[in-house]
Amino acid sequence: MKVLSIGGRQIGEKHPPFVIAELGINHEGDVHKALQMVDAAAAAGADCVKIQTHIAPAEMLNTGIKPEGISNDTLWNIIRRCELTPADEVTIKGRCAERGVMFLATPFSREAADRLGELEVDAYKIGSGECNNIPLLHHVAGKGKPMILSTGMNDLASIGRSLEAIQSHGTPVMLMHCTSMYPTPYEKVRLGAIAEMAAAWGLPVGLSDHSIGIYTCLGAVALGACALEKHFTITRSWPGPDQPVSIEPAELAEMVRGARAIFLARGGRKGILPEEKPVIDFAYASVVTIRPVARGEVFSVDNAWVKRPGTGGILAAELERVLGRRAARTVAADTAVSPQDVEGF
Repeated sequence: MKVLSIGGRQIGEKHPPFVIAELGINHEGDVHKALQMVDAAAAAGADCVKIQTHIAPAEMLNTGIKPEGISNDTLWNIIRRCELTPADEVTIKGRCAERGVMFLATPFSREAADRLGELEVDAYKIGSGECNNIPLLHHVAGKGKPMILSTGMNDLASIGRSLEAIQSHGTPVMLMHCTSMYPTPYEKVRLGAIAEMAAAWGLPVGLSDHSIGIYTCLGAVALGACALEKHFTITRSWPGPDQPVSIEPAELAEMVRGARAIFLARGGRKGILPEEKPVIDFAYASVVTIRPVARGEVFSVDNAWVKRPGTGGILAAELERVLGRRAARTVAADTAVSPQDVEGF
């Protein structure tokens, strides 16, 4: 599997999962809330903080559509209310640099992409709604920065066309499996898609998750996810349509710890580790006498059996090789039997 490099950070299956705290529009257009979330995300151990760059007239018509199941307000009003100014984004990016986390943003229009280009972002995150927006993908990919592509509401054929558009510019890309349901029921998360997409294109694949809590993100790491993205907030009591599917600082910190632990634990092959030797010494059993055995006497279950520790000359698995053979010399009771004690061993 290929590796995506963003701002000097290597993202791939051999590297710890790249954790993205998605501020989204949880700040409701208040830059001070956004800065508070940056501080909390950095303290929780996130690798990256991501915002959304909305310029409503550039990305949509003044529609009366309401996002069903998400908000009773119109999409236009939500986006208008949650827009950040260019100056706000400069401030947020600067705070990210101060806190040692990467800054990323999702453009929803070519104007937004251009604004982020002026901000000199390290990469562009493309949301699921724009996954099959081929004109926008060409526009963003033409800027030559790495791209992270979420794939909710798209199938393999659609994703393939999107990748073709991006890669026609020679632009490196990573995929994010996603289900665009808010919240996503666990049975609709479909973590199997991570391996499916990785096998189809040989690209790093992560999970952009909208289920409740952190369980599915931890499961995704075990299945090879290279990146994790979760909506993040200070408290779900704040107003905003994405708050119910967002995680709070303590949950983000636990997700970071869990993801790193599972990354370290995954992979490998079955075998005996050198580091297990101290436990082997006391946990294994050896062949021992359970009463005195005279020279020439036949070993049987009446005079020999297996007991700890595993430091004797013959391990328990070899008992059958001992039984039926004669003692080469007298062996006292409660003594570990050595190969030299058994004729023909």
